[in-house]
Amino acid sequence: MAVHTFECIDAHTCGNPVRVVKTGGPALAGKTMSEKRQHFLKEYDWIRTGLMFEPRGHDMMSGSILFPPHDPENDFAILFIETSGCLPMCGHGTIGTITIAIEEGLVIPKTPGKIRMEAPAGLVEIEYQQTGKKVDWVKLTNVKSYLAARDLTIDCDELGTLKFDVSYGGNYYAIVDPQENFSGVHDYNASKIISLSKILREKINAKYKDHFVHPENETIRDVSHMLWTGNPLDATSSGRNAVFYGDKAIDRSPCGTGTSARIAQLHAKGIIQPHTDFIHESFIGSKFTGRVEEVTRVGDFEAVIPSIKGWARVYGHNTMTIDTEDPYAFGFQVL
Repeated sequence: MAVHTFECIDAHTCGNPVRVVKTGGPALAGKTMSEKRQHFLKEYDWIRTGLMFEPRGHDMMSGSILFPPHDPENDFAILFIETSGCLPMCGHGTIGTITIAIEEGLVIPKTPGKIRMEAPAGLVEIEYQQTGKKVDWVKLTNVKSYLAARDLTIDCDELGTLKFDVSYGGNYYAIVDPQENFSGVHDYNASKIISLSKILREKINAKYKDHFVHPENETIRDVSHMLWTGNPLDATSSGRNAVFYGDKAIDRSPCGTGTSARIAQLHAKGIIQPHTDFIHESFIGSKFTGRVEEVTRVGDFEAVIPSIKGWARVYGHNTMTIDTEDPYAFGFQVL
């Protein structure tokens, strides 16, 4: 029998939730955040499910835990915890976490306006602008992103054969653009996107088993997200997406790693050029600004270093307990 207590601070990034665990996080073994992520998954994933799933969270819940940096040149390290798992990288989670960390004094940057953050996927360099106590915006330079495969096909019982690309932006995304059997995300509601995505992601990972493994970190593998594209709500935007993650969630933000994957895909196809803004809309119309900052390589692939700029707002402070005598201590999902 045990009662575990966690102090948390809640925010949202362009509509998608972020819960930073201020106190109560575990001590993890490892020389990098990638190694510590494996330790967390093995012994402490109950913290993720307990704080992210019902009754303390919900189907879209996303969070993070902060750790000291492994390299003294860096400001801090981060572990992402979401309903979809313990992700290598999360863009909207980074923007929300940085906003919380600066406004709440959890992190004092070595250089004001800049942060070096160690994620399981690698080092992420960050800029932010602050007015008084409020963080106006956060811009992150993400990990190397690349188009892993193009023009793959999968059979969809409801729509017919679909073509898709797989692109990496910190996680692997199956990207479905408008085509003969899919007119665009603008013609579908969230419930339909979710029902299609759950089936297709499983089919894709079965058909293309072991096709998508990061060339520099074999613990990052398989398609974890579906990204459906279509016409923007605002004519000045570059595009719109609905990102499916977890078991039943549509990202309310434009998705940071998803935007990175999208930028890598479009650059590889010659559609966007470096240092040009790509205004990416979410399903609800909120926006990130993405750019190709640099062209590089990862393994045998041409890759890009993308940047993502967005905003977040802090809205809550809470103390939660996970009591092992509670039959729902470690969370649950209904649908």
